[in-house]
Amino acid sequence: MKANMQAKEMKTRRRRTGPRSEDGYTLVELLVVLAILGLLIAIAAPRLIHHLSAARVQTAHIQIQQLGSILDIYKLDTGHYPSQQAGLQALVTAPAGATNWNGPYLKNKDSLTDPWGNPYQYKFPGSHGDYDLYSYGADGREGGDGESGDITSWQQ
Repeated sequence: MKANMQAKEMKTRRRRTGPRSEDGYTLVELLVVLAILGLLIAIAAPRLIHHLSAARVQTAHIQIQQLGSILDIYKLDTGHYPSQQAGLQALVTAPAGATNWNGPYLKNKDSLTDPWGNPYQYKFPGSHGDYDLYSYGADGREGGDGESGDITSWQQ
């Protein structure tokens, strides 16, 4: 009798500790969770991309202002802005025949590219001031709207 009760007790223990039909997740539950995550991403992704593109435009504005300040320092040192031929490269390496050049005015050439990886455009003498400094934006072409619009030193 004692052995019989021990056998029943072991069967009961096995049932409680063994796998049950309620353990784990069903395929339907996993699909529902994935669908909810997909909806959240679909809602959040466009807003995130919008903020990213706005941040790049804002970064380009700031970099153009900084380059303008550095060009002014270059002029204080040399008495003139870099020539059209020397371009912005004159801020990194001394142009041939430069007198009183006290650079480099930038640590590296990466500062001469906009947030989309295109070089900043420099025109001397400028049509809108002593010089024109601008980026064509995301598309790398003149004109455009939004992120593809031109970012200039004279319209800030």
